[in-house]
Amino acid sequence: MPNIKSASKRVLIAKDRNARNKAKKSVLKTNIKKFDAAVAEGNRDAAVSAYKVAVKTVDRAATKGLIHKNNAAHKKSAMTVKLNEMA
Repeated sequence: MPNIKSASKRVLIAKDRNARNKAKKSVLKTNIKKFDAAVAEGNRDAAVSAYKVAVKTVDRAATKGLIHKNNAAHKKSAMTVKLNEMA
């Protein structure tokens, strides 16, 4: 436990941010899994709509610093390849 008042405040802030980041990362993973499920199902319309949502979520995560920009580019590229293979 921190002895200094400012350090104890930082512990509280870190807990809040940790919870927020965990929630956002969970949403990111959920959206990617929904896209993967739509692709596995073979439903192109659902896959296209899930793709748009997933890409938007990935971009937002990269912008906010939740994931690295190269990681975001890798995820988007992989999703695009999967979507294009459906056609």
